[in-house]
Amino acid sequence: MRAMTIVWALVAGLCALAFGFVTGAIRPGEKVNGLWLVIAAGCFYVLALRFYGRFLARRVLHLSDQRVTPAHRLHDRTNFYPANKYVLFGHHFAAIAGAGPLLGPVLAAQFGFLPGFLWLVVGAVLAGAVQDFVILVASMRRNGRSLPEIARDEIGMVTGVATAVAVLFIVVVALAGLGLAVVNALYRNAWGTFTIAMTIPIAFLMGFYLQTFRPGRVGEVSALGLTLLLLAVAAGRLVAQSELAGWFSFERQTLVWLLAGYGFVASVLPMWMLLVPRDYLSTFMKVGVVALLAVGVIALAPPIEMPRVTQFIHGGGPIIPGTIFPFVFITIACGAISGFHSLVASGTTPKMIERESHAIVGYGAMLMESFVGVIALIAASVLVPGDYLAINTLLSADALAAIGFPVERIQELSRLVEVEIAGRPGGAVSLAVGMASIFVGLPGMAGLMAYWYQFALLFEALFILTTIDAGTRVARYLVQELGGHLYAPLSRINWWPGVVLGSALVVGAWGYLIATGSISTIWPMFGAANQLLGTLALCVGTTVLIKMGQARFLWVTAAPMVFVGAITLTGSYQLFTLFTAKALQEGGSGSAVALYLDAALVGLVALLAVIVLVESVRQWYGYVVQGRPYTSSEVLAAEGAMGGLKPAVQDGVKFPTGRCC
Repeated sequence: MRAMTIVWALVAGLCALAFGFVTGAIRPGEKVNGLWLVIAAGCFYVLALRFYGRFLARRVLHLSDQRVTPAHRLHDRTNFYPANKYVLFGHHFAAIAGAGPLLGPVLAAQFGFLPGFLWLVVGAVLAGAVQDFVILVASMRRNGRSLPEIARDEIGMVTGVATAVAVLFIVVVALAGLGLAVVNALYRNAWGTFTIAMTIPIAFLMGFYLQTFRPGRVGEVSALGLTLLLLAVAAGRLVAQSELAGWFSFERQTLVWLLAGYGFVASVLPMWMLLVPRDYLSTFMKVGVVALLAVGVIALAPPIEMPRVTQFIHGGGPIIPGTIFPFVFITIACGAISGFHSLVASGTTPKMIERESHAIVGYGAMLMESFVGVIALIAASVLVPGDYLAINTLLSADALAAIGFPVERIQELSRLVEVEIAGRPGGAVSLAVGMASIFVGLPGMAGLMAYWYQFALLFEALFILTTIDAGTRVARYLVQELGGHLYAPLSRINWWPGVVLGSALVVGAWGYLIATGSISTIWPMFGAANQLLGTLALCVGTTVLIKMGQARFLWVTAAPMVFVGAITLTGSYQLFTLFTAKALQEGGSGSAVALYLDAALVGLVALLAVIVLVESVRQWYGYVVQGRPYTSSEVLAAEGAMGGLKPAVQDGVKFPTGRCC
C-alpha cells in the first residue's frame, strides 16, 4: 500500500513538472516540445481515472454487478444484447470519438497551443467524462432510454419536448460539421476515397463472421479486419494511379450525397451487421495510430512551432473569427466535453452493457478521446504557422505574410504527399500532414510520406464515419420518438416504414447543411450547439443525482454545467449576431438564406436550452430546499439466487421490477 502511494506521488510530481514546461512556468523563453504535452496529459488522465473515476463509480453512482442490465432483460439481438467488454469499449469509443477531437483542437490552434491544451485535459476530466459516465448509468438503469425521454420522465413534459427538439437540431448540425471535414479531405482524392469505401465491405464481412460464421471468435475477426484494412490502404495508391481512379475521384457535391447515402444505410441495418463491426475495426485504427503518434512524439520530441498564444486571441482570426472567450471552448468541442456523447451514452451503448461495472467505459473512453485531441493539437502545432494557415484558409501566401505568418514549405509538402494541400480548410488535411511529418521521422519511414498522409486521412475519416453512422441512428430514434406523438407506430424503433422515413429525414437535413455551408459557419455552429447539448446533459444528470439520493454530490455535475452553459450561451449570442450581420451583407442571395437558417438554428437551440435550465432549477429548488417528494423512472432489477429477477431496494424505496416507478 505504501509502495503504491509512492508511485502515485511520483506520477503526480511528473505531471506537475510537465505542466510547468507546457505553460512556460519553467524555461519560458524556450520552445516547448511535444513530449511534455504527452507526459502532462497522460499523467493527468491516469490520476483522474484512478481517483476521480473510482470516486464517481463507487460513491456517487454505486455501480453494482448484482443489478441485471437491460442488455439481458430486453435482449432482442438487434438493439439490446450483451457485448464483450472489449467490443463494448471499442463501440463506445468509436461512436463518441468522431472528428471533433481531431479537428476541433487543430482549428483551435489558431489561438496558440496552450489554451486548447488546458481546456482539453481539464475539461475532459471534470466535465466531459463526468457527463458521459452519469448519463450512461442513468440510461442503463432506465432500460436504455434516450436523453430526451429521461428529461421528460425526470423533469417534466415541457423539458422533455424542449430537450428532444434541441437534441434533434444539435445532432443534425453536428453531423453536418463532421461530414464537411471528410468531404473537404476526400474530394478529388481517389486514393483516400477508395480506402474509405473498402471499409464498408470489410465491416460487413466482420459482422457476419462474428455473428454467423465464427461466433465469439473476436481475436480471429480482429486480425482479419486489421489485415484487410492495411491492404486497402496499400491498394489505394495502385487504384489512384490506374484507369479505375475516375471511379473514386469525386467533386464535393457528389461526395456529400454519397456520404448521406452511407449514413442512411448504416442507420437502418441491424447494428451487428455494419455499425458495431465497423466501430470495432476503427477502434483498432484509432487507438493504434494514437499510440504510434504518441511513441513518435516521445521518440522524436518534435518542437512545437505554434506559439503558446497568438494575436488572434483578441478576435479576427482567419479560421475562427471570434475571440478566445468563448470560441476556443466551442471550437475544441468534443475533445473536452461533447453533448453528442450523451446521445451515444443514452442510445446504443447502454443497451449493450453486460455488467454494471462495465459502465466505467463512459469515463475512460472520454479520457482516451481527450488524449486523441492532445495528439491532434501536437500534430497541427509542429507545422510552421504560415503553412498551417495556408492549408486551413483560402488566403494567399502574400496575405498570410502580411499578417505575420509567412508560408515556408507548402509546395514541398504538397509534392511529398502527392496531393495539392493548400486551401483545404476544415483541419483534416493539416492534421494529416502533421501526422505524416511525425511518422516519417521514425526509423525506416523516410520516403513514405504519401502513404502516411493517406493513412492519416483514413484514420480521420474512420473517426468521422463511425460518428456519422451512430449519430444518424440516434437521430433517427429521436425522429421516431417525436413522430410517435402524432402517429403511434412511428415510435417503434423496429417498424420498417418509420425506420426508412426517419433516416431519410435526418440524412437529408445534414446533407443540405453540408452542401450549403462552409467550415467558418458550420464548425462554430456545431461547437456551440454541441456544448449546449452538453449543458443540457449535465442538467439532466444533476436531476438524476438528486433522485438517486445523492444531492450532496450535486457539484459533480452542476459546477461544469454552469461553466459550460455560460460559455456556450455567450458564444450562441455572438454567432447569432455574426450570422445575421453576414446575411444582411449578402442581400437576397442563396448564401443569405443559408446564413439566416444558421442563425435561426443557433437561436432556437439556445432558447430551448434556457427553457430546460430554468425549469430544472425550479425543480431542484423544490426537491433540495423545500423537500418536495419526487418519483424516479429507474428500473432496478437485481439478480436472484437462481439467476432470476427480483425487486431491488435502494435508499429505503422499493422499486417494482420491469417497469418504471
